Amino acid sequence: MSTFERYLTLWVGLCIVVGIALGHVFPGFFHAVGAMEVSRVNIPVAVLIWLMIVPMLLKIDFSALAEVGRHWRGIGVTLFVNWAVKPFSMALLGWLFIGWLFRPYLPATQIDSYIAGLIILAAAPCTAMVFVWSNLTKGEPHFTLSQVALNDAIMVVAFAPIVALLLGLSAITVPWDTLVLSVILYIVIPVIVSQIMRRSLISGGSTARLDALLARLQPLSLVALLATLVMLFGFQGEQIIAQPGVIALLAVPILIQVYFNSGLAYLLNRISGEQHCVAGPSALIGASNFFELAVAAAISLFGFNSGAALATVVGVLIEVPVMLSVVLIVNRSKGWYESAPAVARNSAHSRNA
Repeated sequence: MSTFERYLTLWVGLCIVVGIALGHVFPGFFHAVGAMEVSRVNIPVAVLIWLMIVPMLLKIDFSALAEVGRHWRGIGVTLFVNWAVKPFSMALLGWLFIGWLFRPYLPATQIDSYIAGLIILAAAPCTAMVFVWSNLTKGEPHFTLSQVALNDAIMVVAFAPIVALLLGLSAITVPWDTLVLSVILYIVIPVIVSQIMRRSLISGGSTARLDALLARLQPLSLVALLATLVMLFGFQGEQIIAQPGVIALLAVPILIQVYFNSGLAYLLNRISGEQHCVAGPSALIGASNFFELAVAAAISLFGFNSGAALATVVGVLIEVPVMLSVVLIVNRSKGWYESAPAVARNSAHSRNA
């Protein structure tokens, strides 16, 4: 990683502080930017998100789905956690903490909106920062690539129905047109654009042109990430400063969700005998969120000043430091992980194969 990427946590922290401060000092500017929308989708945020995720998607060769068979245990565990556990466990945690335990301490009119934001956050598996987390755990790159490609393919068709189902169970009316439009804008279009660009750049069989473009785009991607954070926290700056107690309460189910899902994925991989270099990124993919899509969907569905938007922004607030703590746990527990009989047996089999 570059020096800039190595200190990404610092830059993220600074952007959060700057965004909150700017949102508090210049609320009118951020309100004006927030009004630049089409069908309730904010155009400046959309542009920044496209700049951020297209370079990441350019790295993904969707033919890497053929690699799934090599890491079937890790793939199976991650898919199970991402799609069969994570959204539903967050709905349960949201109801338990926000809808019941913390209800007396939260604005009554925003309870359902907070729960909706948590559900939207959990229903979108991370696709961009996963590459950073995987690299920090010395993760198997082919597994990470194939898992992200598979998650993206599933998310195109599954995100909207799962969110609509769970929000419907929460007695919230879902504007399907806006939700589907968000999926198209933040997943389908970037995937199509990136794959067209990728194929044109490697049409001659060489990746030299693609590598050169990625080298130029990578700084732009990180700058777009930081600018997005400044923008998002600027939109919510007044609310964050005015409601620190609400932020703390919303963070509780998110923190439990991250550690529960990463721990579950890590343990299931260990029981199945998967290699540590696969179990690490599997746990991180199973726990992290595609917060860009989640924030965009929440804003599109409920508005910039809604409890749903605030809940997803809290996810952004704690995403990097919490995921870095999971990276630390995964790395330090490698010896314990590899002491499992199933892991040792499968590792020996792989060496002898």
